[in-house]
Amino acid sequence: MTLRLVVLRPEPGNAATCARAEAAGFEAMALPLFAVEPLDWTVPDTAPHDALILTSANSLRFGGDGLAALRSLPVIAVGAHTAAAARDYGFDVMATGSGNAADILALAAHHGIARALHLTGHDRTLEAGGVIATLIPVYRSAAVPVEPFALAVLDHGVALLHSARAAKRIAALVDAAETRATIALAAFSPAIAAAAGVGWRAIVTAATPDDAALFAALAPLAPTKR
Repeated sequence: MTLRLVVLRPEPGNAATCARAEAAGFEAMALPLFAVEPLDWTVPDTAPHDALILTSANSLRFGGDGLAALRSLPVIAVGAHTAAAARDYGFDVMATGSGNAADILALAAHHGIARALHLTGHDRTLEAGGVIATLIPVYRSAAVPVEPFALAVLDHGVALLHSARAAKRIAALVDAAETRATIALAAFSPAIAAAAGVGWRAIVTAATPDDAALFAALAPLAPTKR
């Protein structure tokens, strides 16, 4: 029996994670809870900044033409996927963090960064202050309607949680359906898992915030062969 994974992240990340899951031997089902939309933003002067902090590839996908003016800034990225996306967009990656968004501040300080520019989403973990001199939201994730019958795909499956916002929303949706005990969760970090609350069939967390680590964490949930 193949473990069924339900991918909650918005596109285009949803399709990418589904493809990686299927390549790894899982059954993957898409149930996006949000749709990512670009925000209008003004490109700041790069002179007062010494680095660009990126915690999501969405900042690049939805940043638009203004990104070109920032390529002189070295990037500090959360996760290998965001780092790879930054390189694809022509940025020089100074360092890649393997932890969560908060850990990136320590990494930036370690590399002597004191006045970083942070491109981020409307809903975010980090705020301006300390090593982050300027914070600019360039995208937002808008909730999309989810009909109660669509939640049936979660039954005895594993919901993949890439963000605390997704964790909170699936918790609210499932509470209405009263089916937490039949659903397992796999989260990018302990903080994201905590945002979903308790009462789930099982919860596992990735060692690092990437899909490969998330899939590796699923080993305890694999169906027992008879």
